[in-house]
Amino acid sequence: MKFRRSERLIDMTAYLLEHPRQLVPLTYFAEKYGSAKSSISEDLGIIKETFEQRGIGILQTVPGAAGGVKFYVQVSEKKARAVIEELCIIMATPDRLLPGGYLFMNDIIGNPAIVQEVGRLLASAFARKNIEAVMTVATKGIPIAYAVANQLNVPVVIVRRDSKVTEGSTVSINYVSGSSKRIQTMVLSKRSLAEGSKVLIVDDFMKAGGTVNGMINMLEEFNAELAGIAVLVESENIEERLVDEYLSLVRLSDVDVKERKITVSEGNYFSYKE
Repeated sequence: MKFRRSERLIDMTAYLLEHPRQLVPLTYFAEKYGSAKSSISEDLGIIKETFEQRGIGILQTVPGAAGGVKFYVQVSEKKARAVIEELCIIMATPDRLLPGGYLFMNDIIGNPAIVQEVGRLLASAFARKNIEAVMTVATKGIPIAYAVANQLNVPVVIVRRDSKVTEGSTVSINYVSGSSKRIQTMVLSKRSLAEGSKVLIVDDFMKAGGTVNGMINMLEEFNAELAGIAVLVESENIEERLVDEYLSLVRLSDVDVKERKITVSEGNYFSYKE
């Protein structure tokens, strides 16, 4: 079956977006569409230019006999600022205040469009790093972790508060909660993470960083390497933070229950250095 150029461009674009960070040989496309490599190269040049102009990502050409192309997600600064600004507006709505000064976030975590945008932003910051897995703790961080992992084309590792019989043998550690200072437990199946993996830790909300620090300790049990930490929201007014290097999209500065006012601003996304 012979493909028209317009059909090839659409199909190739879809394939690259669905297989981020995967090296795709030119011969794969040439054989699939019954086209010469020179034609495929021209098509990829058009896709590369469009990706960069639209702030979708980067299409890297890998030279050599075993080379090809590899797509990396990359969000433009203009787009990133628009998404983070919208997140701040959503986070600041007074009706998300709960008794005790807690914030209702299920509407954000449960919104596929928002979670997808968050995933693209966080993945964009780590797309060029050699990340082999994304780790999070059950339960609210799971949708964000999957959105990030989808853009990085890596598996998700979920740390739980207690063991499940369906997960087989597990590794269990105790950690100190950063905010309450209480000793808590987290568990991870031995089959979930390969030894020596490079891992990106992702969470929805970080106060003092006790849970994130616990996951870092869990990585040590697997001789795994911490590749980075990314959170949707960080709390600003913390006396002692247990984690130093991390990326955040939104910073929660103050919650005034009496006045029903939530003060938020952009996180350190634009100043973060890998």
